Amino acid sequence: MTVNNLDKSLIDYLKQIPDERDCSGKRHPLWLILLIMILGIMSGYWGYRGLGRFIERHRRQLIDTLKIPGARVPSYSTIRRVMMQLDYQALTQVFNEWASQCTHNSQGQWVAIDGKSLKNTVNDCCGKQQNFVMMVSAFTHERGEILGIEVMENKKQSEIVAVQDLIHLLDLSGIVFTMDALHCQKKPFRQSSAVVTTT
Repeated sequence: MTVNNLDKSLIDYLKQIPDERDCSGKRHPLWLILLIMILGIMSGYWGYRGLGRFIERHRRQLIDTLKIPGARVPSYSTIRRVMMQLDYQALTQVFNEWASQCTHNSQGQWVAIDGKSLKNTVNDCCGKQQNFVMMVSAFTHERGEILGIEVMENKKQSEIVAVQDLIHLLDLSGIVFTMDALHCQKKPFRQSSAVVTTT
């Protein structure tokens, strides 16, 4: 993976995500809402109410910088609806495409791979059919960059397979991967020149 000319911006990639919202009453394009959500999360605001506070706190700057027509910013209820209806597989794909053109692969680089469950997605938390969504990410030790992500459901796929898929997607060479001992398996790395360590 190498640094390419940035022919497409993050906004260009966000515009590729399908908008599943009803056309009636839709005031803001999906890409704009997603961009504001990303800015809010990067600033430490979490959840739709937290993002609503971020929007109100930076209302004028968002309007001026993003040239929002009508000077009307998205409300927290709009953020909530987007969160509920968003195609997260499409978001994952465009993020990986965008990240691949913004990162640089250097020999001997250390990359951590780990999965985190999203607690608000848990179903049947006390039963045998417990299910939840997990996000597996590859994170560079030195530069603090996310190189790629993979989203999975606990009942449909194992973290081992998700890590295999992510390593295949990244297509890196000369990299040292670090991950949990769960991944002490030969299969993910037979066709890779990466070095793997477990913790």
